[in-house]
Amino acid sequence: MKKGLFLSLVAVVAVLASCSKSLPKPEEITVNPSPLEKRGSKVDAEITGTFPQKKFAKNGVLVVTPVLKFGGKELLGEPQTYVGEKSKENGKTVNYAKGGKYSQSCSFDYEPAMRKCELYLRFDAHIKKKEIKIPDLKIADGMVATSELATAGDNKPVLTPDKFQRVIQETTEADIKFLIQQANVRPNETKSEAINNLKEAIKATKDDDRKEINKLEISGYASPDGAQSLNENLAKNRQNNAANFLKQDLKKNKMSVEIASNITAEDWDGFQKAMEQSNMQDKELVLRVLSMYSDPEEREAQIKNLSSVYGNIAEEILPALRRSRLVLTTDLIGKSDEEIKQLTKEDPSQLSVEELLYAATLFSDKQDKIDAYKKAADQYNDYRAWNNMGRLYFGDGNIAEARRCFGKALEIEPNNADINYNAGLAAMADNDLAKAEEYLGKAAGTKGNLKGAMGTLYTMKGDYKAAKNAYGESASNNAAVQQILNEDYAGARQTLDNVKEPNATTSYLKAIVAARTNDKDGVYSNLKDAIAKDASFKSRAKEDIEFAKFAEEADFQAIIK
Repeated sequence: MKKGLFLSLVAVVAVLASCSKSLPKPEEITVNPSPLEKRGSKVDAEITGTFPQKKFAKNGVLVVTPVLKFGGKELLGEPQTYVGEKSKENGKTVNYAKGGKYSQSCSFDYEPAMRKCELYLRFDAHIKKKEIKIPDLKIADGMVATSELATAGDNKPVLTPDKFQRVIQETTEADIKFLIQQANVRPNETKSEAINNLKEAIKATKDDDRKEINKLEISGYASPDGAQSLNENLAKNRQNNAANFLKQDLKKNKMSVEIASNITAEDWDGFQKAMEQSNMQDKELVLRVLSMYSDPEEREAQIKNLSSVYGNIAEEILPALRRSRLVLTTDLIGKSDEEIKQLTKEDPSQLSVEELLYAATLFSDKQDKIDAYKKAADQYNDYRAWNNMGRLYFGDGNIAEARRCFGKALEIEPNNADINYNAGLAAMADNDLAKAEEYLGKAAGTKGNLKGAMGTLYTMKGDYKAAKNAYGESASNNAAVQQILNEDYAGARQTLDNVKEPNATTSYLKAIVAARTNDKDGVYSNLKDAIAKDASFKSRAKEDIEFAKFAEEADFQAIIK
């Protein structure tokens, strides 16, 4: 909306001692942009005009000061001084005979009350020592503040999730070793520390209501030497004998557990792994044989041909492969949701950090969620607790507390992309754009919408070209604001139609697009929808210059009354 306001001032002349000596205001004044426009945190304008021929007194001095009036207050811009050609005061000289050009810039820090404002020129004029009274001259009326509809709140902070598991599986393993070509369980093999641990883990499932056996599996193995049929029988017998040994222990503890069985007649995988982990000389040669031959008999023959190493293989590798493996998988059943909620309120010290973080997701009341995160932060100083607490404060508009919490999280995890992203949003919401840019610069890889956040940042800074590049094809309210400011109304309309979760701002922006494209019905229907969703848009629409051409119409008045 950058239409210059053109003012023609006809015969506005301060007559002094004679008609040939006067000190006029500048004429044909143009303000760009007009109406004024919020861009970033500033309201800037360029003012131009002309001084007519034979009007500016040779000894005259004219000081011109832009004045922005709004809400009962005034802000003064930088004054500009013009002097006649014979004046001894400092300023831009205006030739009496030829006249001259008038130009001046002004800049003001934006305040929301400026949405309803007027821009004036104020004159301080004198010829020699005689003052000339000239009233303030209004040169622009109203301000476009649509850019402030691009807010940090249009971007959602990222939740750092808990790792709570209701059921945690624990695995206990033990081996029973056998002599070559034998399957009997030797007494010393049943007394190893690993076997005792396995038996205790099985017994614990009987004594602890929160532990259950998920699976108990016994696998029989034979080393890859000897005949295939012999090895199959060995593996099967080793599995059966290990299972019988374990069943006797289960019976003694009055437990009945289903045992899954499995056999591996020739354990080539185990052989290869053992070779890889060994320090045996020429092991690479053996591994090359394994890669070259897939047939078990051919493999065995080729390895036995390596007489220089086979003796070591038979002594160091093969005995460990003659075994039964016992694997117990136990389910550790966690606390119920109700137990976790109750302990969170009454005795959070009994909960792990994952349980406390999970507890926050169980409550529907926001304060209960915050309290759960506070307890996790107090007990464990976990960055996720601080981050997620900050996220809730951000959603409530408590930006100061959100920034504090994100800061605490960053003290623990300074390079976490998601927390830097969240801290950047909070800084933007606090209008701390320099800090926001610093945080977002460390947020590469975040699960948040970094492009959208950067687009919002550039929009808030007034760099609409950079904002356009940052948003790309993303569909959001903020992206549509940038398109409106770049006068891409078709693009803005399409973007707003594709917003996934449209809200009151979506409808209000649609109304602005309709106003700029002279779609009266679109203005009214979308304004009604925006106000129905958020009544605060009623007061905004009353003073929003975007709707100036409709302001006096009865239908518009009916909507905003």
